[in-house]
Amino acid sequence: MRTLDDTIDKLLEGSAPPAQDTTSASSAPIVSVPKVTRRTRNSRRIGDAGTALIKAFEGCSRKRRDGLIEAYPDPGTGGEPWTIGWGATGKGLEPDLSIGPGTVWTQAQCDERLADDLKRYAADVARAIGDTPTTQAQFDALVSFHYNTGAIARATLTKKHNALDYSGAAREFARWNKAGGRVMKGLVRRREAEAELYQR
Repeated sequence: MRTLDDTIDKLLEGSAPPAQDTTSASSAPIVSVPKVTRRTRNSRRIGDAGTALIKAFEGCSRKRRDGLIEAYPDPGTGGEPWTIGWGATGKGLEPDLSIGPGTVWTQAQCDERLADDLKRYAADVARAIGDTPTTQAQFDALVSFHYNTGAIARATLTKKHNALDYSGAAREFARWNKAGGRVMKGLVRRREAEAELYQR
């Protein structure tokens, strides 16, 4: 039986490593600086590796016998925020409804919400990093982080990324491992997977 770590390793295979800057003078060290243009920055989307990572950790659980998916409470708090499908929280399918006890969706509704949320979270990340050189793997890891924490605009991780301190940014993932004030094993594993993806 495959472990979750094995699944994540499989999902992350093939992510491209940062491009090497080989234009430096022979006396200067070679610096790894990802390339990105303004056009690609503005139209950035999460890639397959990032989507697979999010799906692996969020799951789409709580399927009932009738095939519908029901909401469940946050594992850290035992209550808010209630989650459904692929990690959806907050606003429900109707503008005046929030996700909470008794919320049920179809699988198609869960999948559609994920697609919409990924566009929104990717746009948040694109705004937060601006023109900072960023590989697809780094972008995917940042979207997964933001999807789970909602913290891309305020995180030290983002500040270090924007300062081109990629090693320092990679170390920041591990700090975000708590829910309800408690360290959660699932969050520890997720942050490790995101940091690994970020550094590919």
